[in-house]
Amino acid sequence: MKAIVFADVTDAWSYVGAVRFERAAALFSILTGELVEIAYRAATFDDSPASRDVIAAARIGGIELNVDDVVPADSTDAWRLLTWAEAVGPEVQRDLLHQLWRAHLLEGADVADGFVLASRAALVGLELETAEALLASDEYLAEVQQQRETAAAIGASDAPFVVVDAQHTLAGVHSQDDYLRALQQIATQH
Repeated sequence: MKAIVFADVTDAWSYVGAVRFERAAALFSILTGELVEIAYRAATFDDSPASRDVIAAARIGGIELNVDDVVPADSTDAWRLLTWAEAVGPEVQRDLLHQLWRAHLLEGADVADGFVLASRAALVGLELETAEALLASDEYLAEVQQQRETAAAIGASDAPFVVVDAQHTLAGVHSQDDYLRALQQIATQH
C-alpha cells in the first residue's frame, strides 16, 4: 500500500495529521504485516492560524507546539530539500520533515533560512555541502511547483491531504483510529 501525504512545513494541522496517519500506518503494518509506504508532497493550504484547537489536538498525540514563537515563512526551499531527501530515501524525507516541523512549530526557527534548512538536513544525515549547493540553486523548484499544482488539481484543501493507492483520499486531520479504520477498509477493497 502506498500513501502520499500532501502537507506543508509551516502548517500545524499538517504536522498533527501526518503524525496521526504515520502512527496509524505503523499499527496497520503491525496488525496486517502489510507495509504502508509513505511519501510527502508540498501543498499550499489556506492560512489557518495555529489555534488552541491545534494545540489541544497536538497534546493529545504527545506533540509539543510553541505557536507563540512561530516565524512566518515560505516553505518552498524546505520542500526543495524534502524532494531531494525523498530521492535519498523515504525515511530520510520523513526524518527531515519532522526536523523542519519541530524547528518551525516548536523552536521558532525560520524554515525559509538557508542555514536552518541545511543544518537540519545535515542532522538527518544528508550532506551539508550538497544541501547548501541545492539551496543556492533552483534545483527541484519545478518539482515543488508541480507538487503544489497537483495538490490543487486534486482538491487538497484540508491539511493534511492523504492519497492512498492513487485512488482513496483522506482530507483533513482525523483521529489515529479513524486513519487505521480507513486503511483497513481500503485493504479489504483490494
